[in-house]
Amino acid sequence: MQLLTIGYGGERSSDDFVALLNKYGVKYLVDVRTKPYSKFRPEFSRDAIDVLTRRAGIAYVFMGDTLGGLPSDQSCYRDGKVDYGLVRERDWFKRGIDRLDQGWRTGHRLALMCAELEPERCHRSKLIGEALSSRGVVVGHIDEHGSVVTQPSVLDRLTKGQGALFDLGMTSRKKYRAEADAGEEQT
Repeated sequence: MQLLTIGYGGERSSDDFVALLNKYGVKYLVDVRTKPYSKFRPEFSRDAIDVLTRRAGIAYVFMGDTLGGLPSDQSCYRDGKVDYGLVRERDWFKRGIDRLDQGWRTGHRLALMCAELEPERCHRSKLIGEALSSRGVVVGHIDEHGSVVTQPSVLDRLTKGQGALFDLGMTSRKKYRAEADAGEEQT
């Protein structure tokens, strides 16, 4: 059984989102957004998605505080981007991964939720998927077409098949801190 991930982007409706969760037998939706709110897609904000999934018999669990892609720990940023290697070393992240690992190993059907529709553009594959895979958790990503794609396949999409040739050095796609701030030592 795979631990799944899913995103909504600007294209997936909330009805389609829930239909996919039901199609794949998801019983727990784990929100891994640091800030679980959307002014552009309010139907995916924390309270709204909680109500929607509960109606569908799916429990909503927020874990963006430990598994979110924009950690408050400023020492996890390099050159303005989130350095996922640094995040993976933090105790708070490890606790979040432990919780997912335990849920998966005890047979719970989980799906991790974030905003990005394409899994290769999101921390749920580059950070969380890699951390879980290194523990032997089988990770599948519900992609933009509604199909489940394996973690290795998503990495191939990300690296265009060149992943084995290079140290991936996974980071966020965008800069979230100014250059001047990024170079400061954080304690």
